[in-house]
Amino acid sequence: MKIVVPIKRVVDYNVKVRPLGDQSDVDLNNVKMAMNPFCEIAIEEAVRLKEAGTATEVIAVTVGRSDSQEQLRTALALGADRAILIETNSLLEPLAIAKALTKVIEAESPQLVILGKQAIDGDNNQTGQMLAALLNYGQATFASKISIDGDSASVTREIDGGLQTIKVTLPAIITTDLRLNEPRYASLPNIMKAKKKELDVQPIDAMGIDTAPRMELLSVELPAARQEGIKVESVEELVGKLKNEAKVIS
Repeated sequence: MKIVVPIKRVVDYNVKVRPLGDQSDVDLNNVKMAMNPFCEIAIEEAVRLKEAGTATEVIAVTVGRSDSQEQLRTALALGADRAILIETNSLLEPLAIAKALTKVIEAESPQLVILGKQAIDGDNNQTGQMLAALLNYGQATFASKISIDGDSASVTREIDGGLQTIKVTLPAIITTDLRLNEPRYASLPNIMKAKKKELDVQPIDAMGIDTAPRMELLSVELPAARQEGIKVESVEELVGKLKNEAKVIS
């Protein structure tokens, strides 16, 4: 079994982002970048399937600038066998990313595609679903447990009412939730080995896909500061404030 794992380069989750002075976008100057946390979970799950003998090859893929090779090398250090960078200097929307990934998946013909349910920068939660639609693959989103059995996968999903277990026929798209696994750290020997693993760079312009944006970014600004909370001494006082000051009940 071959597994493709799309990943994304994002601002490190510990960094507090700020808008540019002209509010045209997020300020990424001298900001620490990292692999999207949900993508780390996807890589970990693919590597575990390989270690268990279920998969034979794990391929990490990303769409982005040449700087994204850093995150691909991290994926290789974590256990991926090779990597593909679909290079572009444009900030693409989920649909364009899904189209680019479709081209790679059609060429690689994997039995399974595992990716994070969302990226922590845009929080769109769209690419996996769009990818499944473009490929006409079955999909299982928000996975907290994956079990492969022959030509199908049983996936436990986290839903509003609890847990739901479904079975999808392979090839399929699976998106990962937080509780699927605990990603490992890359060891120094594996980091050194990753430098020698194959990393293929493919320009997105050669793919013949439409990457034109469907949306226009007008401005980026910090959210309004929240008012400081207060404590009340009794339920009656709380009800009074909700009724007379907040006007949320009558």
